[in-house]
Amino acid sequence: MKIVIQFKQSEPVAITPYQPRWVDEFQQIGTNLRRILGKTAVRIDHIGSTSILRLPAKDIIDIQVTVEDLDDPTLMAKLRNSTYQMREANICDNYLGIADANSPELRKRYCREATGERNTHIHIRQNGRFNQQYPLLFRDYLRTHEIMRQGYATIKSRLAEIYPDSIDGYLYIKDPLMDMIFATAQDWAKTSQWQPGGNFL
Repeated sequence: MKIVIQFKQSEPVAITPYQPRWVDEFQQIGTNLRRILGKTAVRIDHIGSTSILRLPAKDIIDIQVTVEDLDDPTLMAKLRNSTYQMREANICDNYLGIADANSPELRKRYCREATGERNTHIHIRQNGRFNQQYPLLFRDYLRTHEIMRQGYATIKSRLAEIYPDSIDGYLYIKDPLMDMIFATAQDWAKTSQWQPGGNFL
């Protein structure tokens, strides 16, 4: 029996070759976030595919802001007074290894760029939580493992061909793939005594 899964249509899912300008764009956006948040931000990191040299990606800058307390009223006031748009509904991450979607290890805040500005996803996560470590380890692992990076790039590009008009279809395959890669990255982190890479703001 053939099973057909249909996904709602969205904006086009476009994967572009690696662009060196992504590094400079992160620096500009991250510097602005540092100005807004000051010491409320423990660190501001470039994460996601645009942060990994030679990796094709959607042309969106992903940034992680690490804070000590997601419920800090100072944090929320600074964000709401900025031009960034808070997305109140997006308050947790997903991970195959944590069944409880309400786990503190998956909580986050999320905001987007102001209308008309460069596409940016800003993930705000609590220092030391599982979901705060995940994107940093995933990034650093792919930066140092060429075959894994090439394989991930190939699958992402093929998924964009299969689901060119559905981000839900694209993520339906990509998200569990990332968790599988992350399981291998965790083993590498133990043997290499990994610490999050530098170049944060």
